[in-house]
Amino acid sequence: MNIAYITSTQRGEADRALAQFAARLAARGTRVAGVVQINTERQGDGPCDMDVRVLPDGPVIRISQYLGRGAKGCRLNAAALEQAVAEVAAGLSDETGILILNKFGKHEAEGRGFRELIGEALMRDIPVITGVNALNLEAFLEFTGGLAAPLPLCQDALTGWFDALSRPVRRVA
Repeated sequence: MNIAYITSTQRGEADRALAQFAARLAARGTRVAGVVQINTERQGDGPCDMDVRVLPDGPVIRISQYLGRGAKGCRLNAAALEQAVAEVAAGLSDETGILILNKFGKHEAEGRGFRELIGEALMRDIPVITGVNALNLEAFLEFTGGLAAPLPLCQDALTGWFDALSRPVRRVA
């Protein structure tokens, strides 16, 4: 099983690392699929806005909802997340070299979100890398049967993992 994950305790660090990794692979000619997250700070009015960019050149989709100052509820827009899943699924093909996902989050831990697409990619022998936070790590490890490789937040380590895979690299035509 060619699946790896990164973790970070610093807000946005894993998002930036995966976006940089996706750009690095695309520049080398690898056909990338998935989503990377872009966080935009709000001017003194609560938590950041969260968008995902569909790889390689798809739309940017706002996956957060503004619930108002002081709101404590979940601000994920589940319909927008499912739109992102559909966009990525439509672009996944036998030519895909890697599936990069910003996060195995609460939705995936509960069996929704990108979970089925991760399984599909692995069944098609497409490597997968994602970010996982401490809250969802146990569910992720259970989902992967403990076979996912933990990687450091280092571009050379991410590239080394990808390059070491025993399958041919699928390049953009």
